[in-house]
Amino acid sequence: MVTEMKKSRRPNSSHVIAVTLAVGAFLWIASGMVAKEQPIDTEAENGFVEETILPMVRVRQSTAQIRVREITLFGRTEAVNQADIAAETSGRVIKKAVEKGDFIKKGEVILSIDIDDRRAQLAEAEAELDYQEIAYNAAKKLSTKQFQSRVKLAEALADLEKAKAALLMIKLEINRTVVRAPISGFINELSLSVGDYLEAGNVVASIVDLDPIRIVGQVSEKDVSRIHQGEVAHARLPGGHEVAGTVRYISRTGSEATRTFRVDIWVDNAGGEIPEGLTAELRLPTEQELAHLVSPAVLTLNEDGIVGVKSVDDDALVRFHAVTIISDTTDGVWLGGLPANVTLITVGQEFVRAGQKVRSSDENSGDATKTSDESGATS
Repeated sequence: MVTEMKKSRRPNSSHVIAVTLAVGAFLWIASGMVAKEQPIDTEAENGFVEETILPMVRVRQSTAQIRVREITLFGRTEAVNQADIAAETSGRVIKKAVEKGDFIKKGEVILSIDIDDRRAQLAEAEAELDYQEIAYNAAKKLSTKQFQSRVKLAEALADLEKAKAALLMIKLEINRTVVRAPISGFINELSLSVGDYLEAGNVVASIVDLDPIRIVGQVSEKDVSRIHQGEVAHARLPGGHEVAGTVRYISRTGSEATRTFRVDIWVDNAGGEIPEGLTAELRLPTEQELAHLVSPAVLTLNEDGIVGVKSVDDDALVRFHAVTIISDTTDGVWLGGLPANVTLITVGQEFVRAGQKVRSSDENSGDATKTSDESGATS
């Protein structure tokens, strides 16, 4: 019995191994906490400390240019000279010299009206004038010899003048049977045909002179004082065609309904290439100021939501500049409110903040610029 009990108290070998491992692990941890070695700062031993890597941005030198502020509005082309031609005598149309759409010069024939009996009236008036001239000369001789009173001489002179007037009137009437263009231009309306009968006063044709042509716009009351007569204005026609003209007229009275003022810009239009009735985008010059032409991609917002751009100063620090957008063109955006010369950040402006130190490279050369730290060392 005693022998069996002694055998049952002998420790199991697996228990001994587990206890041994646990004790060993505890001693290893304890030794590390008590005698922990300090790491060797190899960089400090070598005489330098690692510096913070500064962010890199790309920059471009920008110089301000003189930019003219402009007012943009929409207008419509109109003919400067336009004439509605009416018949000055009655009769039947016997000839048309032009057709609708033709160009005609001043004084050229548009159409002819039948003379009818006007030629006979002309012959009668000429004969009457000859008779009255003979009668007046005879009365004048008799008056000189005291055979006829001065009253009779005055009557003969009056009859002579009436004959002259009658001849002049019939000649004028015959001239009116030929309708001529009072101005040079294009035949815009001509609805008559040969054989149509005209009454005096009937409109026979309409002519438009398109050189020069004017573009008419309406300027708001707050802007009308900023534009001036004689200045050069620009217009963009449908299809992108650009033309330049001169401000020729600024209305002195505004529309009660729209509170706008009429402005006329005259544009040279040789050959009538610009028709009447086109819509045009007008750009009227106002003040001049210094501005920078930049890509819209450089625009950013600060913490307050203000539109601006970021730059790098001489100390390699980022600066934020609030700007005014003067105009948006196909070449870029014109900005006001910047210094005359500024180093704009063109790439990376969204990842740096105002006051932060950066490294920069010129977008044209791609070379990184040296950035000085506060102690004067360079990296």
